[in-house]
Amino acid sequence: MPKIKLKECEKYEYQYKTRVNVRDINYGGHLGNDSLVGILHEARIDLLNKIGCSELDLGDGKTGIIMADLAVNFKAEAFLLDEITVFSHIDEISSVSFRIFHKITRGETIIALAETGLVCFNYKEKSISDVPETFLKKIN
Repeated sequence: MPKIKLKECEKYEYQYKTRVNVRDINYGGHLGNDSLVGILHEARIDLLNKIGCSELDLGDGKTGIIMADLAVNFKAEAFLLDEITVFSHIDEISSVSFRIFHKITRGETIIALAETGLVCFNYKEKSISDVPETFLKKIN
């Protein structure tokens, strides 16, 4: 079966620090894949908050996001109480979507590479929306 091969970005503008908690540990004794998805969600909320946005408001008061896809390449294990950092970079912006690229590390060790595809969405109208100019200005 072919494997999705993610690559590191040249730069990451945002970072989110957390630690691996007991609820994040799976039966193998390390960070579970479901918990990593939750950590990526926390990192995304933190990133959006840092630029004055949220998942329901990208700065124009009406446009939020909805996840279209997620890809993860695991590189190493993380264990209980490990301090980890999620580095994030926004790129591949189209008229209605963008991607967030992540590198999750423990010190110098890369735990995983991940990326999420996000579509701009107006929850009130239940329709896909353009990427707001206010959001583009905030990330540039």
